Amino acid sequence: MKLLIAIINSDDAHKVTDEITKAGFYATKLSTTGGFLRAGNLTLLMGVDDEKVDELLELLRKNCSKREEITPVIPAYDTGVMNAIPVKITVGGATVFVLDVDQFHKM
Repeated sequence: MKLLIAIINSDDAHKVTDEITKAGFYATKLSTTGGFLRAGNLTLLMGVDDEKVDELLELLRKNCSKREEITPVIPAYDTGVMNAIPVKITVGGATVFVLDVDQFHKM
């Protein structure tokens, strides 16, 4: 058995959870916040049998889209003037950790 921890952009959250539920997977959802953009994320904790890991990863890959956004960034140096510089960044997609599970108990 594996524990998958998937960190997903909030924009993809509903689509992803709908698709994994349709496929028969279960997940515990946690609302989280990213560090760089301080944007909302969804973190899913999913216990999965070893033979189903690839299927779940493919579902995540298909339903977590990367896209480019323009975001204002304030320079770190202090000039006395606070001008935000627009920067193009890539957001979305998923970060997934796959961990071995030594024991699993459902009580």
